[in-house]
Amino acid sequence: MKRLPVVSTFIVLMAVAAMIVLGIWQLRRAEEKKALITRYATASSLPEIAFPVVAIGDDLLFRRAGGICLEPLNPRIEGGLNAKGAAGWRHIVACRTGAEGPGMIVDIGWSKQFDRVPDWKGGQVSGIISRQPDHSSLIARAFGKGAAPALMLVAGTPADGLEPSAPPSLRDVPNNHFAYAVQWFLFAAIAAIVYGLALKRRLRA
Repeated sequence: MKRLPVVSTFIVLMAVAAMIVLGIWQLRRAEEKKALITRYATASSLPEIAFPVVAIGDDLLFRRAGGICLEPLNPRIEGGLNAKGAAGWRHIVACRTGAEGPGMIVDIGWSKQFDRVPDWKGGQVSGIISRQPDHSSLIARAFGKGAAPALMLVAGTPADGLEPSAPPSLRDVPNNHFAYAVQWFLFAAIAAIVYGLALKRRLRA
């Protein structure tokens, strides 16, 4: 009778255990994401707050906010969708907000043409708080290193000549962690079954 292959068995058992641990971790992440989506849904129904805000964090995403852009700076164009879902270009600017605030980033609207440059002078802006697509370079140029807020205001009323950009949506925050957990558990089961069959065949030989 052949002996049990210790090394290969140990490796398989460790791999199966690791996949089970990853599956459990994904289940925990699914619960965390569910709670996060609930907070986002609650934030979207709260009254409008002033933007920029001192407390910068994910809890403010999807919250309605308003602010005053004293001076638009460093406009840039990035690919994005309009409120109807059409692909085009989002116009994003950094704004000075005075000594009372750290500045803010505003998505002032969408256009189909890449070369359209809106003549926007700033002013009162209201919209929904979203994440910046790439805040590091834009804010650093406008306000200096270390002053970059991670949030952006998607204007509800676009600048003249532009259409509204797509506002942040809870549909863009999927909770796929349960499916990932099931996959890891299946991988673990398949690995254990395949190795068990191979081991059984080896011992019968």
